[in-house]
Amino acid sequence: MDWTEVLLQWYQANARDLPWRRTRDPYCIWISEIMLQQTRVEAVREAYRRFLLELPDVSALAAVSEDRLLKLWEGLGYYSRARNLKRAAERVLTEYRGELPASYDALLSLPGVGAYTAGAIASIAFSIPVPAVDGNVLRVMARKDADRSDTADERTRRRVRETLLAQMPKDRPGMFNQAMMELGATVCAPNGAPHCEICPIAAYCRARAEGTTAELPVKKAKTARRIEQKTVFVLHSHRGTLGYRRPDTGLLASLYQLPDVERRLSDDGMMAYLTEKGLRPEGEIRVYERKHVFTHVEWHMRVCAAEIAEADPPAGWVWLDETLHSLPTAYRVCLQ
Repeated sequence: MDWTEVLLQWYQANARDLPWRRTRDPYCIWISEIMLQQTRVEAVREAYRRFLLELPDVSALAAVSEDRLLKLWEGLGYYSRARNLKRAAERVLTEYRGELPASYDALLSLPGVGAYTAGAIASIAFSIPVPAVDGNVLRVMARKDADRSDTADERTRRRVRETLLAQMPKDRPGMFNQAMMELGATVCAPNGAPHCEICPIAAYCRARAEGTTAELPVKKAKTARRIEQKTVFVLHSHRGTLGYRRPDTGLLASLYQLPDVERRLSDDGMMAYLTEKGLRPEGEIRVYERKHVFTHVEWHMRVCAAEIAEADPPAGWVWLDETLHSLPTAYRVCLQ
């Protein structure tokens, strides 16, 4: 039996029950695929339900305010994905009458949609036979074929897409792409720890036969993350927690944040900052450490938490409202 057929039989018997797998609606599949980029499945489940409850179609997404959109996206990170969703929805509304186009090339032209996402939507929603090649799929193919090419190289990705296009069953392209993703996510695991003993295509895997699964895939060494030191202020009163909006460009653009200083302040330095802002702490001041990791940078944060006396917020600051203001995870960790 061909390895693709073995894989499909395994998938039908073992696929996880995920909400976006219960629909063929192109809009829902699009939303799920964008959310799942660089985000854990468990984090996406609730966000996906919440998002579709309020924005059930292209028209609603195109019309939503940016502040509300970012609030719905809260906890998923990489907020540019949400902005690109809205931009793409506006185009779909004007150019395709509110329906996602049933064309790989047209999907690829939408903001925020790359080759993988276009392939996933085209194959799952429209049964177009085109591969969807992400990190999971690259890892499966590198091990299956004992391929030592750098998986970060676009030439490797292109070759894998061509290989899969020739081998994938043309009558079930969406199921095949999902089966490949599922295999990479649950069995052919990363970091040299595949579960070969339960792999449905182990008999077809050259790396297993050669004993090299732990060495594959080959990836170019990552650049070390830059460390940034910060002092973050968690300032409470009965009116809420103080914060303000970030600039419209750069990291976490346009989101709300807790007040911070881009260096580590001493205890005296923290008190001087509060005095400068016209704020007077009441009771105990708690100081503790927190860290948040982005793709290319780490924030090491010294947190100053205090109840403050009744006063008007400094210019440009607001009392954060949980229902209105989107506070990124990088700052949420400071509240815990």
